[in-house]
Amino acid sequence: MANLADIIEQYLLDLMERTTDLSIQRANLASTFRCAPSQITYVLETRFTPARGYRVESRRGGGGYVRITRLEIEPSSVMEFIANQMGESLSARQAEHYVLYLREKQVISEREAALAGIALQNVTHPDPRARDSMRARLFRTILLTLAEQDER
Repeated sequence: MANLADIIEQYLLDLMERTTDLSIQRANLASTFRCAPSQITYVLETRFTPARGYRVESRRGGGGYVRITRLEIEPSSVMEFIANQMGESLSARQAEHYVLYLREKQVISEREAALAGIALQNVTHPDPRARDSMRARLFRTILLTLAEQDER
């Protein structure tokens, strides 16, 4: 059975099928699902990220809104986009989202996605900050290597 976050995500994805730019009011959506507005915020922050191909803008207050925009990125620019988005630190979850996005956009093969995913999940270091930094460097190297192979 799906949890509430999954249900809210699917509802928003269904709305996004008809448009690349969706504006909603957090309070109205929370009322629809009979949950706290913070639950809506959680879904937006974890499910509608640049790693998944979305940008979220938010204005709080009485007339506030949330705007979800599907990022339309040319396949030839996806790796550069990701390299610019991820910064110097990359969690295992963010890495997984980026790899899934690359696969969904058919920028990498199923095999390349599996190899990258395993490599990025198996970065180890006792300090979480160092681990996330190492994962970001490794992912940049993977992206550069794949981009070089595409140019050949």
